[in-house]
Amino acid sequence: MAMTSLSHKSRPLRLASYNIRKAKGVDGRYDPGRIVDILARLEADVIALQEADFRWRGRPGALSPDMIRQHTDYDLVPLARQGDSLGWHGNAVLVRRGSIVTDVKPLILPGLEPRGALRVDLDMGGPFSVIATHLGLTRFHRQRQLAAISAALATDGRPTAILGDFNEWSPTRGLDCLRAAFTVHAPGKSFHAAMPMAALDRIALSRDIALTDGGVVQTRQSLLASDHLPIWGDVRFDRAA
Repeated sequence: MAMTSLSHKSRPLRLASYNIRKAKGVDGRYDPGRIVDILARLEADVIALQEADFRWRGRPGALSPDMIRQHTDYDLVPLARQGDSLGWHGNAVLVRRGSIVTDVKPLILPGLEPRGALRVDLDMGGPFSVIATHLGLTRFHRQRQLAAISAALATDGRPTAILGDFNEWSPTRGLDCLRAAFTVHAPGKSFHAAMPMAALDRIALSRDIALTDGGVVQTRQSLLASDHLPIWGDVRFDRAA
């Protein structure tokens, strides 16, 4: 589903996720400007980014924080240990300017390759948490990583969304450890951008959050900017759930 334009005041909270592939497009060009342009048009309140940092020494960000600040309505959620990175193990979170961030926690996830998740707690008229993550390439490690995320949330109880590249090709398998507490949504086929065939990018919502709409951004620009397409979901809270 292509993204429709909705005014911020008339819609529910919008969550988005985008594996930006270090701003290297399917045309082989490193072009952070077009990634930022796509982000600016998402009209989201919270965006989880994956592959936001290079793997060079110091893990510099693939996007300039100044470019994000000047050309979008988002602020980068900072980390104390950030340095030149945008986030943690390539995961970064952008929030609509003026949002209230109450806490940020990096999570180390098990696996053969370095993986992590970033937890951002916000005040959205009440407590709300977002987990941004990029799961491993094998189902065995993905399941262990999701179990670690679930364990980190086990005693919390606040409304929570897990956003990211889940790297799971199956529409029905591999995510069992989330299903007791979360509903997992795949808004559409987001990979490969040149020929979308798999819904690797997902939004998992705790039972007190309902998805009201969602989709994949398919524009001329997004089809080139990364090997993944951005996904988005509009949600509403049921504080009485």
